[in-house]
Amino acid sequence: MTRPITHPVTLRQYALVADGERGALIGPRGDLAFMCAPRWHDDAVFSSLLGGRGEYTVSPIDRRFVWGGHYEQDSLVWRSRWVTTRSVIESREALAFPGDPGHAVLMRRVEAHEGDAYVHVTLDCRAGFGTRAMTVCRRSSGAWEGRTGDLSYRWSGATEHARLDDDRLALELVVPAGESRDLVLELGTGLADELPDPDHLWARTEQAWRDTAPDLTSSAAPGDARHSWAVLRGLTSGDGGMVAAATTSLPERAEAGRNYDYRYAWIRDQCYTGQAAAVAGAHDLLDAAVRFVTERVLADGPDLKPAYRVAGGRVPDQRRLPLPGYPGAPVQVGNHVNEQFQLDALGEALLLFAAADRVDRLDRDAHDAVQQVVAAIEKRHTEPDAGIWELEDRRWAHSRLICAAGLRAVGRGEEADRLVASVDADCLHSSGRWQRSPDDPLVDAALLLPGIRGAVPADDPRHVRTWRAVVDELTDDGYVYRFRHDPELPMHQAEGAFVLSGFHLSLASLGQGRVTEAARWFERNRGSLGPPGLFTEEFDVVERQLRGNLPQAFVHALLLETAHELGRAGVGVEGFAAEDR
Repeated sequence: MTRPITHPVTLRQYALVADGERGALIGPRGDLAFMCAPRWHDDAVFSSLLGGRGEYTVSPIDRRFVWGGHYEQDSLVWRSRWVTTRSVIESREALAFPGDPGHAVLMRRVEAHEGDAYVHVTLDCRAGFGTRAMTVCRRSSGAWEGRTGDLSYRWSGATEHARLDDDRLALELVVPAGESRDLVLELGTGLADELPDPDHLWARTEQAWRDTAPDLTSSAAPGDARHSWAVLRGLTSGDGGMVAAATTSLPERAEAGRNYDYRYAWIRDQCYTGQAAAVAGAHDLLDAAVRFVTERVLADGPDLKPAYRVAGGRVPDQRRLPLPGYPGAPVQVGNHVNEQFQLDALGEALLLFAAADRVDRLDRDAHDAVQQVVAAIEKRHTEPDAGIWELEDRRWAHSRLICAAGLRAVGRGEEADRLVASVDADCLHSSGRWQRSPDDPLVDAALLLPGIRGAVPADDPRHVRTWRAVVDELTDDGYVYRFRHDPELPMHQAEGAFVLSGFHLSLASLGQGRVTEAARWFERNRGSLGPPGLFTEEFDVVERQLRGNLPQAFVHALLLETAHELGRAGVGVEGFAAEDR
C-alpha cells in the first residue's frame, strides 16, 4: 500500500476539531497533523505538523483529487470533501462533545456521495511527540487496542479488515455509493469495558452543540460570529479555562525566536472572550471565563499569573524538543510567561467582572474577587511589567490605562483618575497622544483599548489623537501592526499584521462615529483566514499567509464582539442601515 504523504501544508488549510479538553488539526489529505492527549497541555500523540512520528489518515486511494470542506453550522463538526476521478467522498470529523478530561473520542465517518469510496486509512499512535511506539492487540469484536506511553487507545467501527503493516495499522476501506462507515478512536488514561456506539456518539455531539449555540442573528456577520463562538467554545474546558491556541511552535516569522507554546489559558485572553460573550449574549463562554478568572484571583491575589493550565495548574517551564518543527521554527513546549508579571491582566479581570455584572451573571465569589483585584492594582501599579505584548519589563502606558478602565468600570473613579494622571505624567507624547512607555515615544495599537474600554471617554483628545496616530503610522492596505520594531524598515519585514489590532481599530473607529470606516477595517481583517475559517495571531500581507499558532482564540473573540457592535450600529449582511454620525 502506498504510504500517504504527511508533510505539512500552509496553515490556512488546516481545520480544527475540539471538545473543550483537547483539539486536533486535520489537513486537506485527511491527515491528523497535531493532537495532544489526554488534555491540551499534554504531549502530542500525533505530531507530523512538527515533524514528529505518529499518524491517523483517512485519504482517497485515487491520488488525483481536489479538496474542500466546511463546518456544520454552530459546531466544530468538520466535513472534508474530496472529488476524485471516479467518486465524491466526504469524511465527517469530530471529537465527541462535550469532552471528558481523561478520555478523548475522535469520530470519523466516511461517506460515499457519488460512486463507491475507496480510501486508505492508517493509524500509528505515538505519544511523547512521536517517541512512544504503540503496542497492538486485536479483539474478537474487530476492534484494535493497546498502549502508547501512559495512554491506552482503542480503535473500533469498520476496523475488522485492518492489518499491522510496518508498526502501524493499515486499512483499505471500501464504502458503497450512498453508504457510510464509522471509525472511532479512543485515547485516554483508561477505557470503558463496552465499545462506543457511533450513532449515539454522533447524536449526543450534535445535540450538545445545538443546545449551547447562542442567537447571533443581529450581528453584522452572523455566520462568522457563530463560527467564532464555536471555535471559542471548542477551546474552553469544562474547568472554565480556554487555551490561547490549540498548538505550539508555529512560527510568526521564520527563525524569529518567537515560537511559543499557546496551549494554556491566558487571563487576558479569557477576559477578552468573556467581554465579547457578554455583549453578544453567549453566556456559556461568559460564565466559564468568570469562573476561571475568579478562581485564579481568589487563589493567587496580587500574585496572579498571566497564564495557567486550563484546570488552573502552573504553566511548565519552556524547553526545546528534538524535532524538525514546522518549517522555519524550533519546537518548544512550556512558556516563559510563567515568570512574568502583566499588570494589564488585573485591569482586564475587572472589565470582565463588570461586563458580567451588567448582565446579572456575577456571583458572590466573583464580587469577592473584584475586591482582591482592586487591592492588587493598588499594591502593584507602580511596578514595571511585561505588558500586553510580553516584552521586557517597563512602565507600559497600556497596562496602567487598562487598570484605570477596569477600576472605572467597577465604580472606582478616583483610583482610575490617579492612574490616568500617572500615564499623562510620563507617557503623554508632545503631540497629545499616548506613547508606549516613558522611554519609548512610539505609538502602539494596544493604546486604542483605553478609549474603547472606558479609561477615558471615546472623544477624549488623548484617545482621538492616539487613534489617528495608529491609523497614520501603523496601518497598511487595511491591516494594522502592533508597533514599529524598527522605524527605518517597512513594518511587514519585522512581523505580520496583527489581526486582533485590526478589530480593535474597527471598534475605536466606531467609537468615533465612523461607522463606514469601522466596517471597512472589520471586513478587511475578517478575511485574513483560510477555507476552514480559522484565524492565527498574524497575517502576512505580502504572502497572504497565516502566521502563528492556530487558531488564535482572542482574534475570534474580537471578531465576535466587533460583529455584534457593528450590528448594533446598523451594519448588517445587507449593507449599511445607518450612516456615519
